[in-house]
Amino acid sequence: MSGADLIAAEARAAEARARLNGTVEALQAELEPRRLVSVAKAEVLGGGNRAARASLEAARRNPATVAGAGALLLAFLNRKRIARLLSRKTS
Repeated sequence: MSGADLIAAEARAAEARARLNGTVEALQAELEPRRLVSVAKAEVLGGGNRAARASLEAARRNPATVAGAGALLLAFLNRKRIARLLSRKTS
C-alpha cells in the first residue's frame, strides 16, 4: 500500500467515523426519554380524541340506541332498589 493509498484510506475511515457519530447523535436525540414520553402522550391524546369524535357521531346517528343503552345502565345500577320495590308490591 503506497502512501497515497494509506492517506485515502484514512480519509475514508475518518469520513465513515463522522457519519457514524452523526447517526449516533441523531438516535440519541430520537430516543431521549422526555421526547418519547411527549410523543406517546400526543399519540394517546390524538387516539382518544378520534375515538370520542367517532362515538359522538355514532350517538348522533343513533339517538334511540344511546337512550336505550342509558336506560339499561340506569336499570342495572338501580337493580337492588327496583327489586325491593317489586318485592313490596307483590307481598
